[in-house]
Amino acid sequence: MVKKTLRKISGSKVHIFKIKNRSGYAAVCFNNLTEGKTPQQAFERLYHPLRRMGFELSGSVPKAR
Repeated sequence: MVKKTLRKISGSKVHIFKIKNRSGYAAVCFNNLTEGKTPQQAFERLYHPLRRMGFELSGSVPKAR
């Protein structure tokens, strides 16, 4: 099996926002939506869907909007 080369993307491509009527935050990047109790957790949960698409997150967590 050929190993997929992952392209690095910065944290600025990720949009984190507070979910209304819920306790928690959501992170969106390239049409992938993840949820978490904290902005850090929502950001970390994007790892798997982005890896399936051939991307790798690098950088720090952006501020929540």
